[in-house]
Amino acid sequence: MTLPPKPAARPEKVSLWRYMKLFRADILSAQPAKLYRAWMAEFRTPFFRSYLINDPSLVKRVLQERPDDFPKSDRIGAGLRPLLGNSVFLTNGEVWKRQRRIIDPAFEGGRLRDTYPAIYAASEAAVDRMMKRADGAPQEIEGETSHAAADVIFRTLFSMPIEDQIATQVFDAFKAYQRSQPILNLAAFVPGPAWMPRFFKSETKATAQTIRRLITTITRNRLHEIEHGWAPDDLATKIMTTRDPQTGQKFTVEEMVDQVAIFFLAGHETSAAALSWALYLLATHPEWQDQVAAEAASLTDDFGSVSKLKVTRDVFRETLRLYPPVPMMVRETTCPETFRDRAIKPGAQMILSPWHLHRQNRLWDNPDGFDPTRWGTENGKTCQRDAYIPFSAGPRVCTGAGFAMIEGVVLLAQLARAFRFEPVAEKVPQPVAHLTVRTAHGMWLRFVPRDD
Repeated sequence: MTLPPKPAARPEKVSLWRYMKLFRADILSAQPAKLYRAWMAEFRTPFFRSYLINDPSLVKRVLQERPDDFPKSDRIGAGLRPLLGNSVFLTNGEVWKRQRRIIDPAFEGGRLRDTYPAIYAASEAAVDRMMKRADGAPQEIEGETSHAAADVIFRTLFSMPIEDQIATQVFDAFKAYQRSQPILNLAAFVPGPAWMPRFFKSETKATAQTIRRLITTITRNRLHEIEHGWAPDDLATKIMTTRDPQTGQKFTVEEMVDQVAIFFLAGHETSAAALSWALYLLATHPEWQDQVAAEAASLTDDFGSVSKLKVTRDVFRETLRLYPPVPMMVRETTCPETFRDRAIKPGAQMILSPWHLHRQNRLWDNPDGFDPTRWGTENGKTCQRDAYIPFSAGPRVCTGAGFAMIEGVVLLAQLARAFRFEPVAEKVPQPVAHLTVRTAHGMWLRFVPRDD
C-alpha cells in the first residue's frame, strides 16, 4: 500500500548554516528522522538551546499543567508582527488573558449554530466556482481551497462574501504577503531587543500595511453600523461589543485590526491547507471518497444535519493528524526545568511539533498511513487524548477549533458530493512547511461532476 507523501528527513548531523538554509526552505525536511521516535531531542546554536518534546507527559506539562511558565516564544512570532501586530496569537500573560476573555464568548455555545448558514453558503459558492472548471483536466486546487476558506472567514466575521470588493482586495493582498514572508528571519536565531532590525522584505512590509489598512476600513465601517444599531449579528459584532468582564473595556480599533488579521491568517490559511490535503487523501483513497459522498447526501442548510457526517469527520480528523496545518509551536522556559533528567535553563526554546507527535511511531499504530477507522480503536482513542494537538491544547487551544471542524467537514462533504476527484500521477504533492503545511508545487487533482 502506498503511503501518503512525507518529506525526506535531513542527514543526522549538519552545520548550523546548513540547518538554517534547510529550515528557511522547509521546516519539516530540515529535521532528522530520529524525531519520529525520540521522546525529546536537543538542538544547540551559539545563541540558545532548543528542545523538541514528543513525550506526551511533557507536552501536557507545557501546554496544560503549567502554561504560564512556558509563554510563547517571540523568535518565530517576531517575523509575523508586521501583519499581526499585538494579536492574541503573539501575546502572553495578562494581555493575552484579557484578549481571550473578549474573544472567546463569540465562539461559545450556540454561536456555531449561528455561523452555520454562512459556512453552508460559502460551501455552495465553492461548488459553483469549481463546477466551471470540472472538466477532468489536471487542476491546481490550492487556489480554490484558499478562496473557499477566505469566503467562510468574510461571511462569518463580517457578513460579506469574498466577492465584495474590499474582501477581494484583502484576499489578493494576503496572497502576496504569503509569497514574500518566510517563517525564519534574523530574530529566529539571533536574540535581541525589540528595536533590533528584522530585515523584512519591502514587499512583506508593504503588503502587511495594505492588509491592515483594508481591515481598518472594514472595522471602522462596522463600528459605525454598531453605533447606529444596524450591524449584523456576526462574529465581528459580537467581539467588538463584548467588554472584558474584569476591566469593562472593549477592543480599540487598533486592537480589533490585530485580531481580525490573525483570524484571517489562522482561519483562512490553516483551513485551506487542511482542505487541500483532505481532498488529495480522498482522491487517492476512492473507497473513502465514495463513503463521504454518500454520507454527504444528508447534508442540508439545517445545522443538525452536520451531526450525521461521522465518516467525513473521521476523514478530516485523520487529515489533521497526517498534515496538521501548524506543524510546530514554540514556547520558552521562564525558570529552571528538568525534562527527562536533563537540566534546562531559562530562555530555552521548547518545540512542540504536532507533525512529529502525530506520527510518533512509539505511540501510533501505522503512523504514516491514512486510516480514518483508527479513531474507533483503543490505540486511536488513547492517542487522540494524549498525542493529538492539531489545535494546540490547554488554555491556549485555538479558540476557533470547533468552528474549524465544522467548516472543514462541511466544505469537504459538499465538494465530495458534487465532484469525483482523482490524483494526477505525475504530480504527487510534496509537503513543505512555512507558515502552514502546504505543497512545494501545488496540489494537482482531476475532478468531474458526480453522476451518481
